[in-house]
Amino acid sequence: MRRDFALPIQAVFYRRRRERGASLVEYAFVVILFFSLIFGISGFGHAIFVYHHLNNAAKEATRYAAVRGLNCSNDNSCTATSSASGITGPTTVADVKAYVQSITPASIDSSQLTIVPCGVTGTVCSPTIAGASDDCNTAATANKPGCTAQVQVAYAYNFIFPLIPGSTSITAPCTNPGWCLTSTSDMIIVH
Repeated sequence: MRRDFALPIQAVFYRRRRERGASLVEYAFVVILFFSLIFGISGFGHAIFVYHHLNNAAKEATRYAAVRGLNCSNDNSCTATSSASGITGPTTVADVKAYVQSITPASIDSSQLTIVPCGVTGTVCSPTIAGASDDCNTAATANKPGCTAQVQVAYAYNFIFPLIPGSTSITAPCTNPGWCLTSTSDMIIVH
């Protein structure tokens, strides 16, 4: 029986004791990569959630403004109970902003939202919306039937992930520093 490769038990224990430090260093590298992956998935997942909400909020706010146009008082569809800000009559800028704020979930900081409606009572789109007639581009008739209502919703998103810069400089249309996520929606005003 050959015993050339057999090591005494003491030598095996000594060898394992020497490798404990190497295992700890390897574990540290693996844990750093694992948590980076987990936090990255979480951060980008929340950013996608915020962008999805902005897209939905812009569409819903535009629909809200298009339904409550200049002539909506004629058919009693513009009551205070169906208004986000409690006003009676055609949609205003404050009404559209209140509507977007009311549909924003708690996981999104509503102070970071920038809401820019145009084509509603008292506003004119600048630059003008392509295809809109000239009489739609005055503040007095901006929200009449056949004109276009437009809502742009922007959000200054800040990652909490340590390997990505937490925020950037202020970029239009956002009014706060962060990664500016934005969505715009247009719709023809119904009545």
